[in-house]
Amino acid sequence: MTTKQQLEIRSQLLSVVRDFVKQDVIPQAAEHDEQDSYPSELADQMADLGLFGMTVPEEYGGLGVDVTTFAMVFEELSKGWMSITGPIGSHSMLTWGITKYGTKDQKERWLPDLATGKKRGGLALTEPGGGTDVSGMQTYAQKDGEEYVINGSKQFITNGKNGDVFMLLAKTDMNTDPPHKGITGFIAEKGPGFNAGKDFNKLGYRGVDTSELIFKDYRISSDDLLGKQEGNGFYQVMDSLETGRINVAARAIGVAQAAFEAAIKYSQQRETFGRPISSRQSIQNMLADMATKIHAARLMTMDAAERKDQGDRVDQEAGMAKLYASEICSEVTLDAMRIHGGAGYMKDLPVERYYRDAPLMIIGEGTNEIQRLVIAKNLLKRYEI
Repeated sequence: MTTKQQLEIRSQLLSVVRDFVKQDVIPQAAEHDEQDSYPSELADQMADLGLFGMTVPEEYGGLGVDVTTFAMVFEELSKGWMSITGPIGSHSMLTWGITKYGTKDQKERWLPDLATGKKRGGLALTEPGGGTDVSGMQTYAQKDGEEYVINGSKQFITNGKNGDVFMLLAKTDMNTDPPHKGITGFIAEKGPGFNAGKDFNKLGYRGVDTSELIFKDYRISSDDLLGKQEGNGFYQVMDSLETGRINVAARAIGVAQAAFEAAIKYSQQRETFGRPISSRQSIQNMLADMATKIHAARLMTMDAAERKDQGDRVDQEAGMAKLYASEICSEVTLDAMRIHGGAGYMKDLPVERYYRDAPLMIIGEGTNEIQRLVIAKNLLKRYEI
């Protein structure tokens, strides 16, 4: 149960984040989006606010907030500019994995610098051959004494260029059946044999590096196996992805909320045939549907976050939240553009950016097609006859 002190901390943190978004993020968002330039100063400010260590326990220098507060922060940031969540999004999956599965030595070694943002990182999972088929990954870690030699590549990695440390998933056994039991998690820091490759030019989610990672005879100590055990990587990353899907759902809500607020404001200012378009029943119906969808998505996301805070497995609930929130975000941003008419299609207003950013949430942290399969699998298990 959330304590009074936790609620006070949540309230204070959200207030600080809202001020940061209003004063610093929104004024810079359009320029960074247009130029696809990395927001270094904004990322440093987020580090100063403690946002890189939101879910890291206080004993390791983090804020130690719950997943519910974490999701609320992502929504607030995304209202201003969804891309700004990138530097802390997959970074938080790394810190979650170390916090939950790392040894005491690993937590002491890595978490303090990750919590302050001195070191920044992400998740090295998706490969050129596929993202959804995790068990089919080809990156291989071969044991060599007290080290592993890793060869392979990863693709579409957020923070790939600007990150330092990654939760790297690689096969330590290529012949295990089922294949996912041959996957091991590593805490991998850039060095000889581990470099960022090309950056990808994206439709939306601009300003944040999405890169290729290349591993060529990269040597890593056995001390950097996450949890000091082989074969647990699949389960570790699936748990971390639950928090990832919650934060993606929260991002979608933030973008949708921003689009809705822009639309309802514009509808009261724009006049046709002598009166505001907000007086037209067709526009009112659109606004009502937009707000209802956002509210439902927020309730689903908060439910998944609260269950995660209680220690529950939430692959179904996080999948549902991510699925629904991302789909309605796409719908709401398009409706916002329709309400704006031609003005919404122009880069003078942020509405077209909301529309371009929306598809990321449909694809990222597991496509919505795979979410439906995960949800159905859980439902059939629950209602088995």
